[in-house]
Formats: sequence, structure tokens, C-alpha cells
Amino acid sequence: MRTTVDDAPAGPFLRRPLDGSHRKMFIGGAWVDALSGETFETRNPANGALLATVPAASAADVERAVAAARKAFDGPWSRFKPYERQVLLLKIADLFERHWDELSLSDTLDMGMPIVRTRANRNRVIGMLRFYAGMATSIHGETLANSLPGEVLSSTYREPVGVVGAIIPWNAPTAASIWKIGPALATGCTVVLKPSEEAPLTPLLIGEIMAEAGVPDGVVNIVTGTGREAGAPLAEHPVVDKIVFTGSTQTGQSIIRASAGNLKRVSLELGGKSPVIVCSDADVERAVPVAAMSVFANSGQICIAGSRLFVERSIHDDFLERLAVFTSALRIGDGIDPETEIGPLISRRQADKVDAYLSSGRAEGARLVIGGGRPTQGTLADGNFVEPTIFADVCDDMKIAREEIFGPVIAAMPFDTLEEVASRANNTPYGLAAGVFTRDLSRAHTLAKHLRAGSVWVNTYHAIDPAVPFGGYKMSGYGREGGEEHVHEYLNTKGVFIRTD
Repeated sequence: MRTTVDDAPAGPFLRRPLDGSHRKMFIGGAWVDALSGETFETRNPANGALLATVPAASAADVERAVAAARKAFDGPWSRFKPYERQVLLLKIADLFERHWDELSLSDTLDMGMPIVRTRANRNRVIGMLRFYAGMATSIHGETLANSLPGEVLSSTYREPVGVVGAIIPWNAPTAASIWKIGPALATGCTVVLKPSEEAPLTPLLIGEIMAEAGVPDGVVNIVTGTGREAGAPLAEHPVVDKIVFTGSTQTGQSIIRASAGNLKRVSLELGGKSPVIVCSDADVERAVPVAAMSVFANSGQICIAGSRLFVERSIHDDFLERLAVFTSALRIGDGIDPETEIGPLISRRQADKVDAYLSSGRAEGARLVIGGGRPTQGTLADGNFVEPTIFADVCDDMKIAREEIFGPVIAAMPFDTLEEVASRANNTPYGLAAGVFTRDLSRAHTLAKHLRAGSVWVNTYHAIDPAVPFGGYKMSGYGREGGEEHVHEYLNTKGVFIRTD
């Protein structure tokens, strides 16, 4: 297989075909292999084709990446003024615009998201970079009145927390990388980014863009490897001042335990089992496609997937019929095809896991409305595909209604009252997101107030704004990404007292 972008300038990776050639990781401004010489393969989930081999980092490689980040933090990077960090972030944003076709193609090939969706992420990702550029010159402390005796001037400083270890999942490599790197650069921190071993190629391209933009050596480092061999040593490292992680709740819990060694700061965006509530007065024509794609987008591999669908009883049957018609028309295929709407899952293992949930739904008595299969015809036979699936007659205690599936599966249930549906929607260990469809402003406010979730969308879904904080309640994690709160996650506050009399 040979895939390239014709108008991209040459570089270590740019314009090189994804045909099984070797990539290196980015440490201290240099492209290096793992000290062990070990590598692993990354394959196209749509057809199994080998895309590249990349270094399999170990604790020794994490050690040199952290050392490079600490050296940069204590060195010239610490003398960059806020406006200089702003200029740098704006230059990175411009380069992202120039290289966007290549970045989106890399995401599609490496993790399967349809190219129409990876390309459509452009404004969000570049918008994030420009938002953080604006925040770089907005960081400030306060002068405070106090009740101390004598003449004492009290103030606060906002200072970068230091070396940040960032661990990201495979389901949105470009956006996830920038959600970690952007605020670090804005605040003056340095970063060691550990992408998922399932989709490491786009973060390596981002490393090249950082070098092209003139980011000082060691400020951004990209280390490829498994969670066990590279992620765990990064989370445990005594020189790392903060860990930011997006991924499963179980892994997030292990990161919290690993962080105890030096009590490093931790921000976590974890799993979800988000409810979508469709009231009887909803605009059904709008609600059907949005509710469907709240789950089926990226083949359900989204932490905020609205996989529990609550529909008011009086419209429940009609709504599911319309939902099934919409779902039946979705085109499954290789993400590189611009006509594809449902791409593959990231791996055979993930597809098998989703298949087990489909079997569980049937075994527990849920009614299969549509889907539930693994395409095996033609070019789909070699990929990790699962049909978009809808189950009805689902009970709250069924496995498909309780556990995060991370696949294209909707569990539909009727409800009768707002009080009932709010209680059932909240009856989960997760609290990442929720959706509500209603024309009634009172209903919208009532549910938005009572749903225990970090984001509540009304008559829409998947709306992510760089200026608005995003994060979870309960087992969906803590800390926020987006908005002013996100930048503060990368800062320490220092109190200063100066006696002047």
C-alpha cells in the first residue's frame, strides 16, 4: 500500500509513503530509536495492511525523554515571555493548516475514522491552538487585600507546573495530542507525550510540525510504546510534575496509584456511558440523526458516545423505527473512501470485545432492531468492522446498558416522566456527558440541572468549544480540558507576602 500527500513539503515523515517503512520517536529535538532496538507494527484497521514500524520505548527511553523535558524547562524555555509562547502557538496553528490533509489522512489510515470526519476536525483542532495562544498572554495573578497587622502587600503568582506527562488514546490522535500539548506550551510547561500503541503515527507527524515551528529542543517529546512499558514508567516518574490522561477508568485508577510516589498533579478524562433523552415534544427529524451519530460516529469509539437512549414512551416505537431506517442507510467501509460513514474499529481485539457485548445483549433478552453482525463480504472481510446496532427492550441492569462498550451499539429504553428518566440516567458510575432533545425550555433546564454529567447538550451533541471546560463527574474523571480552567490545570499558584512598613 502506498499513500502520500503530494503537496506536503519533504521532511523525516512528510510525503513518505505509509508502506511499512520505519518511523522514529522524537526526544530532545532528535529522531531516535528505542535504546533496546525493539519495534512494533501499526496496521490499517480497514484492511490489515502494514503502515509502519515504530520504536517500542521502555523505561530507559522514558527516562531520557523526561530528562530532555526537565532540561528544557529549566533552560531557555523558562525565559520565553508569554507573547513569545503566543507567537509560537500561532505559528504551529498555521503549520497545522498547511499540513491538515496529511494529518487527517494519517488519522484515517492509522485508526480508521472516516476521512470526511478527520478532515472536518480541522476547525476544532486549529481553533484549540489559537485559543491557547490567546490564553498564553492572559495568565496573571492577583493583588489581594488582607487582615495582617502592619503594611503587608499580598499577591499571587501563576507559574508553570513543570514537566507534564501526557498519555492519550487511539480514537482521536490529532485532537487528543493538541488538547495536551496546547495548554502546556501556553503556560510554559514541557511535555512528554505517550500516544497509544494502536495509533502512534499522527503524534509523530505532530512532533515534526513542532520542530518545523521552532519549538525548542526538549519542550515537546513523543515517546511510542505500550502502556505497560512506557506509559506506566511515565506515570511513576519522580521528575514528572503532572500527568494528564485520557482513556479507560481502570487505567486512570492505576495512574492515580502510580502518581503517589511524588504526589504529582493528575487530570483524568475517563470512560462514559452517556444518556440521550428524547422527549415527546422533540423535533424528531433533527433528533434521529443526531442521536444515531452520537454513538455511531467513529464507530462508537468515543468516550462521550450517547449509548443509552431514553425515549418518552408515547413516541418510543415510532422513534426507533425512524432510527432503524437512518441506521440502515449508513455506509460501512474503508475510512479512506469519502463516501464511508462507518469505519472499522481500531483492532480485531476491540471488534471481538464489541461482538461479546452483542452476544450478551441477545442472551439477556434485549431485542435486536438492526445490525449486530460483522461484515464479511468483499473488501470488508479483512477489516475490523462491526455493523451499527440498535437494541430495544433493554433493561437498566443489562450489561449493554451498564458498561462502556466503545463500539457502535445503542441500548434503547422507554421512559414516562422527567423525574424517572433523570434518576435512571444518573444511575451509573459514569458522568461524562448527556444529551436532551425537547422544544420545552423548562424541560431543557430541568434536565440540564439534574443530570450529573460534565457536559449536557440540548438539541445537539458532540459540541466541543475550546473556550468551554470539558470533563467528567464520578468515575469519568476529574480536571477540565478547555476554557480557562484547562490552563489553570497546568499552573501552580504561589502566595507572596511583602512587608512594606
